Amino acid sequence: MAKEMITGKRKFTPEQEFQMMKMVLDKFLWIGVVVIVYGAYLMAVKSDILNSLLMMVAGIVMFIIFMVVLVRDYEWSKRAK
Repeated sequence: MAKEMITGKRKFTPEQEFQMMKMVLDKFLWIGVVVIVYGAYLMAVKSDILNSLLMMVAGIVMFIIFMVVLVRDYEWSKRAK
Protein backbone atom coordinates (compact mmCIF):
# COMPACT_ATOMS: atom_id res chain seq x y z
CA MET A 1 0.00 0.00 0.00
CA ALA A 2 2.81 2.42 0.84
CA LYS A 3 4.50 1.80 -2.49
CA GLU A 4 1.23 2.49 -4.27
CA MET A 5 0.95 5.86 -2.53
CA ILE A 6 4.53 6.78 -3.41
CA THR A 7 4.35 5.93 -7.12
CA GLY A 8 0.72 6.98 -7.59
CA LYS A 9 0.06 3.87 -9.67
CA ARG A 10 -2.46 1.19 -8.85
CA LYS A 11 -2.02 -2.44 -9.82
CA PHE A 12 -5.01 -3.94 -11.58
CA THR A 13 -5.86 -7.58 -11.93
CA PRO A 14 -5.86 -8.93 -15.50
CA GLU A 15 -9.68 -9.02 -15.38
CA GLN A 16 -9.85 -5.35 -14.36
CA GLU A 17 -7.40 -4.40 -17.11
CA PHE A 18 -9.49 -6.32 -19.64
CA GLN A 19 -12.70 -4.59 -18.51
CA MET A 20 -11.06 -1.16 -18.80
CA MET A 21 -9.70 -2.00 -22.24
CA LYS A 22 -13.19 -3.06 -23.36
CA MET A 23 -14.59 0.30 -22.26
CA VAL A 24 -11.91 2.18 -24.20
CA LEU A 25 -12.15 0.03 -27.33
CA ASP A 26 -15.93 0.35 -27.28
CA LYS A 27 -15.37 3.95 -28.36
CA PHE A 28 -13.51 2.70 -31.45
CA LEU A 29 -16.49 0.48 -32.18
CA TRP A 30 -18.81 3.49 -32.14
CA ILE A 31 -16.40 5.46 -34.33
CA GLY A 32 -16.39 2.58 -36.82
CA VAL A 33 -20.20 2.54 -36.89
CA VAL A 34 -20.33 6.30 -37.45
CA VAL A 35 -17.81 6.07 -40.30
CA ILE A 36 -19.76 3.27 -42.01
CA VAL A 37 -23.06 5.14 -41.62
CA TYR A 38 -21.45 8.29 -43.02
CA GLY A 39 -20.23 6.26 -46.02
CA ALA A 40 -23.77 4.94 -46.55
CA TYR A 41 -25.07 8.52 -46.31
CA LEU A 42 -22.58 9.67 -48.97
CA MET A 43 -23.66 6.82 -51.21
CA ALA A 44 -27.39 7.55 -50.79
CA VAL A 45 -27.42 11.34 -50.92
CA LYS A 46 -24.44 12.46 -52.93
CA SER A 47 -24.06 9.41 -55.20
CA ASP A 48 -20.29 9.59 -54.64
CA ILE A 49 -19.59 5.88 -54.93
CA LEU A 50 -15.78 5.91 -54.60
CA ASN A 51 -15.58 8.13 -51.52
CA SER A 52 -18.50 6.37 -49.85
CA LEU A 53 -16.94 2.94 -50.40
CA LEU A 54 -13.61 4.21 -49.04
CA MET A 55 -15.38 5.51 -45.93
CA MET A 56 -17.16 2.20 -45.44
CA VAL A 57 -13.89 0.27 -45.88
CA ALA A 58 -12.26 2.53 -43.29
CA GLY A 59 -15.02 1.65 -40.82
CA ILE A 60 -14.61 -2.04 -41.55
CA VAL A 61 -10.85 -1.76 -41.00
CA MET A 62 -11.56 -0.15 -37.62
CA PHE A 63 -13.78 -3.11 -36.74
CA ILE A 64 -11.05 -5.58 -37.73
CA ILE A 65 -8.42 -3.74 -35.69
CA PHE A 66 -10.83 -3.65 -32.73
CA MET A 67 -11.44 -7.40 -33.03
CA VAL A 68 -7.73 -8.27 -33.28
CA VAL A 69 -6.75 -6.15 -30.29
CA LEU A 70 -9.64 -7.44 -28.19
CA VAL A 71 -8.91 -11.11 -28.95
CA ARG A 72 -5.17 -10.66 -28.36
CA ASP A 73 -5.74 -8.99 -24.99
CA TYR A 74 -8.32 -11.60 -24.00
CA GLU A 75 -5.84 -14.39 -24.71
CA TRP A 76 -3.14 -12.50 -22.79
CA SER A 77 -5.41 -12.04 -19.78
CA LYS A 78 -6.39 -15.72 -19.91
CA ARG A 79 -2.71 -16.77 -19.90
CA ALA A 80 -1.93 -14.46 -16.98
CA LYS A 81 -4.33 -16.32 -14.70
